[in-house]
Amino acid sequence: MTNKIGKVYLVGAGPGNIAYLTLRARDLLALAEVIVYDALVNPDFLPFISRDCALLNVGKRGGEASTPQAEINQLLVDLCQQGKLVIRLKSGDPSIFGRINPEIQALKIANCPFELVPGISSAIAAPLLAGIPLTDKDLSRSFTVLSAHAPEILDWEALARLDTLVILMAGRSLPEIVEQLQQQGRTDPVAVIRNASRPDQEAWFGTLANIVEQTVGVSLSPAVIVVGKVVELGWSFSQNPSANLPLAGKTILITRAADQSSQFSQLLQAQGAITIEMPALEITPPSSWEALDTVIANLASFDWLILTSGNGANFFFERLQALGKDARALAGIKIAVVGKKTAATLKKRGINPDFIPPDFIADSLVATFPELLSSQKILFPRVESGGREVLVKELTAQGAGVIEVAAYESSCPREIDLEAWQVLSQGKIDVVTFASSKTVRNFLQLIEAAGAKNALSPKFLLKTLAIASIGPQTSQTCQELLGRVDIEAAQYTLEGLSEAIVRWSQDSRDR
Repeated sequence: MTNKIGKVYLVGAGPGNIAYLTLRARDLLALAEVIVYDALVNPDFLPFISRDCALLNVGKRGGEASTPQAEINQLLVDLCQQGKLVIRLKSGDPSIFGRINPEIQALKIANCPFELVPGISSAIAAPLLAGIPLTDKDLSRSFTVLSAHAPEILDWEALARLDTLVILMAGRSLPEIVEQLQQQGRTDPVAVIRNASRPDQEAWFGTLANIVEQTVGVSLSPAVIVVGKVVELGWSFSQNPSANLPLAGKTILITRAADQSSQFSQLLQAQGAITIEMPALEITPPSSWEALDTVIANLASFDWLILTSGNGANFFFERLQALGKDARALAGIKIAVVGKKTAATLKKRGINPDFIPPDFIADSLVATFPELLSSQKILFPRVESGGREVLVKELTAQGAGVIEVAAYESSCPREIDLEAWQVLSQGKIDVVTFASSKTVRNFLQLIEAAGAKNALSPKFLLKTLAIASIGPQTSQTCQELLGRVDIEAAQYTLEGLSEAIVRWSQDSRDR
């Protein structure tokens, strides 16, 4: 038992796409010490949480082993009594078919503080995203939300008299739902919306007479079914809201750090792509803080601080804070950064860099440095395993005194992400993206190891997909290790890489 008072927040994660996560939910995720989440919650919420947050999956999926509700209840109580700030993250809204009541009762009995945080339910979001308004002054004066988890216990005679039905957990029960409503004389239009709000959202429009035939052989989980005349208002919409976007139908594999932001995924999804994120880097503290602590104790002796990555910036300032200091310790020191992303990381901390090279690459920093380098003492916090050797060599050649210290480490994950391997080995990837040379090297290491177990060579795995690079240095590594580069960003940013992929896709269609 601890003297610290814990608290449990029962939070709705929305229909799937993190764009529909509430601001309150996002803020709480950043503070969470433990997140207890359901199977249908989108893993893209991970960028919002801290490195030290524990993640516990207790999801329930039909036909699969799941955590008993009593165990979940006790887990929440135990964590709260340990003084933890706990997020119980549920898909949609926690109060709509979310088994919230037994969890609340368990917390009440144990005198555990808790708070309810609403989310956007798929019952509301899915119809609207398919172009269907649930109410209309002529077609629907009301709508009813129901679960088809156990359709045999529902009063179909009463339900058939209602204007509009919104049915959740109904993918496996569609034939029985149709039969029950037809027996009550209904002949309505029907829409089935699968994966609402996500890039691979699909919708089937029909009637009770033909909707089962339209969806035969298709897995309809997770899906929302709408029955009623208002469905007619959605018929003019495409079955896939992303169908007219430039990357519609493209599946893109993103190699990234395991706990890094999914900003790039969101950029590509906004253009209609389906994205698969493959962790190719694990970002951790350095093996020792000694060197960094020493230079932080002597910051006043430096003229410039150079930061070439968001990771370097974050670890440097986190260590500064851990030593009881803040940005005031940098008074009199100028800061140079490479790239907009690194600059944005600083701005989140209320700091504007003094210099950003125009080409967003390290080589440009030396060529355009605003002061005579021969008189400068420079602090360069970087990855422990080395990097930016050319930058350090050129700075030193210009007469600068450069002190390199390890601020963090990046390494290759032990094994490839299972979902990424499945789609890659099945030839379902259209583009693989690289934002650094290290992700290229680690990607190759991971697919070589996985391929050796399955008699699949890297050449075979890469033969049908395009290789996309963020800039010249990464492209050079792609050429050396993978044999080619098909797409290179003109502007060396994630936005620039996204634009390059869009241009490639459009050019491919024109050929």
